[in-house]
Amino acid sequence: MWNRPFSFASTGFAQNYVLHSTVLLCTMFGVAAAQPALAAGTLAGTDIRNIAEATYEASTGATITVQSNTLIFKVDELLDVTVAGDTGDIATSPGFVGNVQTFLVTNTGNGDEGFRLTVNTNDGGDDFDPTLQKIAIDTNNNGVYDPGIDIDYIAGSNEPIIGPDQSKNFFVLTITPVGVADLNRASVSLIAVALTGSGAPGTTFAGVGQGGGNAVVGSDGATSADNSFLAVQAATVALVKTASILDPFGGNRPVPGAIVTYSIAANVTGSGSLADLVITDPVPAGSQYQIGTISLQAAILTDAADADVGDYNGTRVRVALGNVPAGQTRTVTFKVQIP
Repeated sequence: MWNRPFSFASTGFAQNYVLHSTVLLCTMFGVAAAQPALAAGTLAGTDIRNIAEATYEASTGATITVQSNTLIFKVDELLDVTVAGDTGDIATSPGFVGNVQTFLVTNTGNGDEGFRLTVNTNDGGDDFDPTLQKIAIDTNNNGVYDPGIDIDYIAGSNEPIIGPDQSKNFFVLTITPVGVADLNRASVSLIAVALTGSGAPGTTFAGVGQGGGNAVVGSDGATSADNSFLAVQAATVALVKTASILDPFGGNRPVPGAIVTYSIAANVTGSGSLADLVITDPVPAGSQYQIGTISLQAAILTDAADADVGDYNGTRVRVALGNVPAGQTRTVTFKVQIP
């Protein structure tokens, strides 16, 4: 509180009064009073104004009010950031191009700030190091990587400015080496550093904060990093083909007129799933395909290339199995006759 004497003129002569009446202090905020409370604090560049007020009763009985000088100081910019990577493993496979890992960069300071981004694909303590393709900016803010829409991040050129308490998604795209094994994992880190400056907490950069004040490094050093894991799901398929024969005499001899039922079992092993698995089997020379005999898991399919997943084109049988998870088997059958 202010405790110095104030000088006033009263009833024609000057008197110095040491105030014994109640001193009323009121702090008046300009821009800050109209702003919502932020986790990052008062916005950088805000002017904080303070005026003290005192009242007293003069000898005439009138109440006199006086104000102190106005003190103004500008709120410095606090520099801080947090990075959060994907919470679960991102599936990949040997030689896969275009792994996408998502990182959320949040400006936890109190001013608009850009952040320099770097990627570390050699974190250590994991099984392999993917090859970095690029960092992309979530241009349309939908949290999903959209090729042709989300633009490439170029260090020193197009760092997005992130507002206080605001966040931005960035995508890290990598390539998985060919020689990785099923269930191998790789850690990929994104590092964000405030463009204005970083360093030990409390480090001050004079006059470069938003609004003309100083910029002060926050508790996280204006630097943050987090990782996300790639996990190899190397599913493979083994085909086992068998044949059963029914001859015209009730036996199992491959004589003219015998019906041969082929069965192809696709056994998927490893982890994850195989995408767009298709079985194709040419009708053997010396045999004739039997119309309407294609089946998948004992369900009959049509020969035409129509809505179901099987067809016969005059020379071969084809069945599209789609995505098949590891640990499952799909069985296709069809029949031919020995003429």
